[in-house]
Amino acid sequence: MSETITKATAADSGASATERFLADKTGGTGPGADTARVSTLATEVITAVHEVIRRHHVSYEEYNALKSWLIAVGQDGEWPLFLDVWVEHVVEEVAHASRKGSKGTIEGPYYVPGSPVLSSVATLPMRENEAGTPLRFKGQVTDVGGQPLAGALLEMWQADDEGLYAQFAPGIPEWNLRGSVVADAEGRFEVTTIQPAPYQIPTDGSCGTLIAAAGWHAWRPAHLHLKVSAPGHEPLTTQLYFRGGEHIEDDIASAVKPELVLAPRPAADGAGEVTYDFVLDPAS
Repeated sequence: MSETITKATAADSGASATERFLADKTGGTGPGADTARVSTLATEVITAVHEVIRRHHVSYEEYNALKSWLIAVGQDGEWPLFLDVWVEHVVEEVAHASRKGSKGTIEGPYYVPGSPVLSSVATLPMRENEAGTPLRFKGQVTDVGGQPLAGALLEMWQADDEGLYAQFAPGIPEWNLRGSVVADAEGRFEVTTIQPAPYQIPTDGSCGTLIAAAGWHAWRPAHLHLKVSAPGHEPLTTQLYFRGGEHIEDDIASAVKPELVLAPRPAADGAGEVTYDFVLDPAS
C-alpha cells in the first residue's frame, strides 16, 4: 500500500459525505410535502427533547454545550455521518419491516453511484499489490419464489485494509474497491476482492467529540456494502459482516443483523471464500 495514504480526517470525510448527499439525495419537505405529517413528526421530536430536559434537569451550561455542538456538526459537514451512524438503522428497520426477501441494513455515508460496470466473474478495481487477505465472494440473486434474476446488478463498495474508502480518504484511486457487478443468466456472480478491515468513524470532528464525552467507542466491524437490484423488484441495500470479527456485537452504527453475518472458509489458493444468496422482493 502506498505510503502517501494518510488517515481520513473528519473534515475531509464530512465535506465529501455532505457534498455527495446533496448531489444524490432529495428531501420531502419542499412544495407538495404533507404538512400535517411534517407537523406531527417535528412536534413529537421536539416534545421528546423537552421530556429529556425535564427528566434529567438539563442545565443552561449543558444546553449551551449542546447548541455549540450542533453548530459544530454543521460546520464540520458531519450531519450525514451523525444521522447514518445513530439514526439510519431505525429508519431502515421501519421502512423494510414487511420485506420477505433478504435482510437490508444501512447505506451509510460512503456510497457513490456510477462505479465501473463489471462482468459476473470479476475483480473489484484495486491497486497493484493491494494490502489485505484475498477474498472470493460469490452467490446468486433470485426472487422470493427462487427464480434466478438474470442480469441483476450488484453495486459493491468497501473499505480497504486500513479501513479507508476511495473518494473519502486522500491518495486512493477514485474507484478503488468499488464496482457494479452484472450477474449472469442464472443470477450468479463471483467477485474477487480483499477482506475489508474494521474501522473507526472519523473522531477528530464533532461526532468524535460526542463519542469521547459519552465514553463510547467509534468502531464499525469489517463489512461489504451492496446495493442489489433487478427490473420489477425492490432494490436491496445491505452490508455483509464476518463471523468472529471485532465489534460484531457492539457496532457503533447498530447495523449488524444475524442474517448478514458470513462464515469465511479457506479456498484452495489460500484466499478466503464466502457465499451469500440475495432474494429480492417484487416491486410494490
